[in-house]
Amino acid sequence: MNDKDHSSDIYSPEYSPSLRSWGDPIEFPQQDVIIECGWGRLIFAHTFQSNDKIASLLREEAMDSRDLALYIRNPQVLVASAPQELFIDPSYTFRLMLEGYQPLQEKSGPYSFRTLDVNDVGDINRIYRARNMVPVDPVFLHSTYKGKFIKYWVAVDDHDDRVLAVCMGIDHKVAFEDPENGSSLWAVAVDPQVAYSGVGLQLVQHVAQYYKDHGRAFLDCSVMHSNDHAIAMYKKLGFVQIPVFCIKNKNSINENLFVGPVPKEDLNPYAMIIINEARRRGIRVEILDAKGNYFKLSSGGRSVVCRESLTELTSSIAMSRCSDKTTTVRLLKAAGISVPEQHAITSPSENQAFLEKHGRIVVKPAAGEQGAGITVNVTTKNELESAIAFARQVGDNVILERMVEGQDLRIIVIDYKVIAAAIRKPPVVVGDGTHTVLELVKKQSRRREQATQGESKIPIDEELKRTVHNAGFGLDEVLPKDVTLQVRKAANLHTGGTIHDVTDILHPKLVQAAKSAALALDIPVTGLDFIVESPAKPDYVIIEANERPGLANHEPQPTAERFIDFLFPQSVIRK
Repeated sequence: MNDKDHSSDIYSPEYSPSLRSWGDPIEFPQQDVIIECGWGRLIFAHTFQSNDKIASLLREEAMDSRDLALYIRNPQVLVASAPQELFIDPSYTFRLMLEGYQPLQEKSGPYSFRTLDVNDVGDINRIYRARNMVPVDPVFLHSTYKGKFIKYWVAVDDHDDRVLAVCMGIDHKVAFEDPENGSSLWAVAVDPQVAYSGVGLQLVQHVAQYYKDHGRAFLDCSVMHSNDHAIAMYKKLGFVQIPVFCIKNKNSINENLFVGPVPKEDLNPYAMIIINEARRRGIRVEILDAKGNYFKLSSGGRSVVCRESLTELTSSIAMSRCSDKTTTVRLLKAAGISVPEQHAITSPSENQAFLEKHGRIVVKPAAGEQGAGITVNVTTKNELESAIAFARQVGDNVILERMVEGQDLRIIVIDYKVIAAAIRKPPVVVGDGTHTVLELVKKQSRRREQATQGESKIPIDEELKRTVHNAGFGLDEVLPKDVTLQVRKAANLHTGGTIHDVTDILHPKLVQAAKSAALALDIPVTGLDFIVESPAKPDYVIIEANERPGLANHEPQPTAERFIDFLFPQSVIRK
């Protein structure tokens, strides 16, 4: 967690009517204001005369909802009335005064803003789930068309109308005749895989202008204290922190906010998703080697050592079967599972003969992970020689593999059950007519690195240069406006690729193939790499099996939950 102190940013009460008489209740035309938001209820606490009533409302929170009370007077007193059930949310409240407000910058980029459309509901909840936020009740979203004081705005791609970002606004004046003439901004979320920069900032500007045009005095928003990126954005736009607090219920959704600090050691997201799920269930976590992401989980007399999703329950034999790609393919083929033809490199003439036989091949080290040393779509003798040399930088044993056209599908198997599936796509950049290909790649790489906590970035290497050159561009060439350029062939997340959940549409034959592959390799937790025409169709080949799959890549699917279920069956939370 980030403990940065923003207290120096607190807004002076003399400029804020809502804070001027904070110690005394203000008479509101409407009392006890509660607004349903689709993901929970907003309790406007400054319209209540009784803290006991606010506490009672929070304790009656519905299942899978996230209620919150804002503008609390004396939050410590309210929490003291129900300390086992309520807590002060570790967030800041920021305010933008709208009188004299001017946008920071004009809109740029091939996207536009509009209010909610009936076809947006699925995309809105897709973005919320990707950001680990509570999805909105679709029935409620449909009803907002008729609402007067709640509005949803979306940012959409001008090319295909795809939703890129979403936020909700509440007009306090219309909602409850607010004498302070305020408004507030909620549930702001940007698709973490959006290719354009500045979408969130521009969306907030658009909403602020709307409320200014409608005569509102200020726009408030709540920001998690550790979200430095969002805090910097709001401060850049002119928001300042005000001493307003939020109270929430101690439910499972909020659990990470009140269960205590995470381990001080710096582990990667693939370890932390497992550690957090273990802590949520009361399983003891001991960090053994933070640099290597080794930790031990203990509960009820049972202990299991893990390195991310690799555990003592995966045998050394199973691990060796996965680490050598030739062994993986050979065992799967013997089990009747579809795999591509392979050739371990021998003489230059035999290597060339394999290339000529298939026309297009993949060259990769026999052992390796995270896409290191792989060259896709090799078609010429010179490319073959370069690709072999590139693969040998990772390991001496190099294999050639028939290239299979299709989508790159990763399926996660835990305890021999399919838990998640996702299509992986290679990284792309979108031209703006100003920046070179290399500049766009670096910008996109920084965005991917930020979105994945450093796990995904686009290497500037020979494979990138080759892919860009084969597409007809140079790295120092300005990419024309709105031209989309794929900059690597491989769809690996660690080299800048993006991942898109398809679990719900997975064809039964692919499910069965994944289970059979895990059984053939005798590995209880694995990530299987398929090439498919479509995840909804039965045709496939399996090209690799990963003994340490990244479970964090597959949210919102419950990969960490099922992983802990497998390790500690007694901890399974019964619904």
